[in-house]
Amino acid sequence: MKLQRKNRLRASALGALVVSGALVLTACGSDDNTKTGADGTPKASAPAPGDIKCDGAKGKLLASGSSAQKNAVDLWVKNYMAACSGVEVNYKSSSSGEGIVAFNQGTVGFAGSDSALKPEQVEDSKKVCTGGQGINLPMVGGPIALGFNVAGVDKLNLDAATIANIFNDKIKKWDDDAIKKLNPGVNLPPTAIQAFHRSEDSGTTENLGKYLKAAAPDAWSYDASKKWPAPGGQAASGSAGVASQVKAVDGAIGYFELSYATSQNIKTVDVNTGASAPVKATPENASKAISAAKITGTGSDLALKLDYATKAEGAYPIVLVTYEVVCDKGNKPETLGTVKSFLEYTASDAGQKALTENGYAPIPTEINSKVREVIKSLA
Repeated sequence: MKLQRKNRLRASALGALVVSGALVLTACGSDDNTKTGADGTPKASAPAPGDIKCDGAKGKLLASGSSAQKNAVDLWVKNYMAACSGVEVNYKSSSSGEGIVAFNQGTVGFAGSDSALKPEQVEDSKKVCTGGQGINLPMVGGPIALGFNVAGVDKLNLDAATIANIFNDKIKKWDDDAIKKLNPGVNLPPTAIQAFHRSEDSGTTENLGKYLKAAAPDAWSYDASKKWPAPGGQAASGSAGVASQVKAVDGAIGYFELSYATSQNIKTVDVNTGASAPVKATPENASKAISAAKITGTGSDLALKLDYATKAEGAYPIVLVTYEVVCDKGNKPETLGTVKSFLEYTASDAGQKALTENGYAPIPTEINSKVREVIKSLA
């Protein structure tokens, strides 16, 4: 009897130890589903060992440009530097225009731009790309969200013509008949519209302009430009600046990448494209639009043409693709290895998966496979 009692006590103790260990393992391995870490950097699943190749990477790599891809690049840099000790990647989020200027001045290893290089910019790049030229590598896709802040309004539908007339200062109040018609049953207040746009040259501005010009040519007479072309409205610096103003001002509307809306809990417009239902700004819906893009670049250049006037079901039309601008040949020897290593990661399955988890849209597989080939050929 004593032996049986002793065995039962031993079994109970072992069982308690197993349960305790399981609880410890559960606590250590529990999922944290927040979108940002303690440092404010967007989070995604950590890359598996081997996803990031550090071969040839060394020293410090400077890059700059598009603020549209800032949240994606912040995450990529964090993951990359954790895997490649002794390597530093520093991306300055400014604007597409500033990034291209820096690239053509030879002060950065690559630039981020929300629009492809223009012919004169390609010509300028030949001065720093010895024996080569600047090329466009599509790396980040995503919706340009129209964020709004109107007290009492949680859902808003707009079409291209109405968006154009809001941003060209022709529609001035939220209870305008054109907006009411698109939002039956919604109690729209007579609040003055406060439309915010980018203060500096911006590829996001240019892509919004391309959409308005293609989808509402009668209402939007301006050619697409990095510089804001229309009268009225208020300016703010960077996507972060526009988002902050929309968040703070009642009656505000502005444009920025979806990740900025998500991180600040800003409501976004559903766009009436002529499809059976208005389309939400989501990575999945942006991917549907980007998947129809055509490569218009030649050789190693992979510039794309997007269909901004799409009426395809579930395709969100206000999209952008951010390019990483690099030299096809003539890259600086001291940074070439790091440029190739870093971009190979961003174009990898792990790098592209991180986009979806943080409000961006991955580049379609058939295009991304060409991007990977070009990165390997950089010299």
